[in-house]
Amino acid sequence: MDPARVLAASTEITSAALAGDDPDAVLPMVVRSAVELAGADLGLAMVTADDGTLTVEASSGDDDPVGVVLSSRSSAARAARTGVPVVADDFTTDPRTAPFVPKALRGYGPFAVAPFGTAERKIGALAVYRRKGARPFSADTVEVLAAFAAQAGLAVVLAEGSTARQRVAVYQERERIARDLHDVIIQRLYATGVQLHLLDRRLKLEGREAKRLADAVDQLDQTMAEVRATVRALRSADPGKPGDVDLKGSVLAEARTAGELLGFEPEVRTEGDVADVPTDLADHARAALREALSNVVRHSGARHVGIALRRTPDRLDLEVTDDGCGIPRGVAKRGLRHLEERAFAAGGGCEITSSPRTGTTITWHVPLSR
Repeated sequence: MDPARVLAASTEITSAALAGDDPDAVLPMVVRSAVELAGADLGLAMVTADDGTLTVEASSGDDDPVGVVLSSRSSAARAARTGVPVVADDFTTDPRTAPFVPKALRGYGPFAVAPFGTAERKIGALAVYRRKGARPFSADTVEVLAAFAAQAGLAVVLAEGSTARQRVAVYQERERIARDLHDVIIQRLYATGVQLHLLDRRLKLEGREAKRLADAVDQLDQTMAEVRATVRALRSADPGKPGDVDLKGSVLAEARTAGELLGFEPEVRTEGDVADVPTDLADHARAALREALSNVVRHSGARHVGIALRRTPDRLDLEVTDDGCGIPRGVAKRGLRHLEERAFAAGGGCEITSSPRTGTTITWHVPLSR
């Protein structure tokens, strides 16, 4: 296997990852390069599920077994779990591999699989196959495949992190625009409407002039309604789905986004039915959660994060806890002030307890009847 070709393939994949390409677009590049470097007939990138099984996410070759699930006891799963490559002259007859060969792959013989990912982020496994009767993979080829899988895995992890950061940046920009629309534009429109009402009372207009003024006031009201709808769409947890999103779904989406940056997903608990929480309060809660998780990601160094959303008949509570380093003295607390301001604006409150020993707990709450 030519080292120059390995370096060129690794460089291409890393460049794509650093350019911010979606990990789903990087995976096919990884598999295609693995097939070319190993002289294989088929290559598969497989991702580990929570139960230890592997799902084929990308392939390169004559067959396309994307979606095939491999047992958690398969050699590919074992390589992903232990970090040790596995090679077989014919994986349909080798006793280590034969019991777990899926039907879609029975036309292949020589097989090699290497762990795919990093020590901190084990993605799954990268496997190559040759048709039955072809020469087996050499030890040198397997060694280089393992090195390439490690480099490519790092590139995919970079792509995942870049995508998550971009998504957070988009959310933050959407939140900033929504805040400006809500706190500036709507207030100005409202003030203009009040002035027009006062003008109408003072001038006591009649006939056509009175109708024109009333139409102008109606247009202002309609414009404010449209701006409020835009604000709700901007504060949706999924930028691809405009309009209202249920609060529980939004909390789960925010947790997933934070998890991509933290390296683990926060634990989410919900109590009570939050489906009918008023839209404006749901918007405040969603933004407050985003702000709290942003602080956790940037400052805490936490290994565990919990999110609790509780609804009682007269109150909505949001609690975010972490076991990190606490809030250091002297750190700017602008984001935390935003949390308090949102709670106060809705008639509620926000309490923050923090220490280097116990981590940080943010309790944000608003009344449901105002």
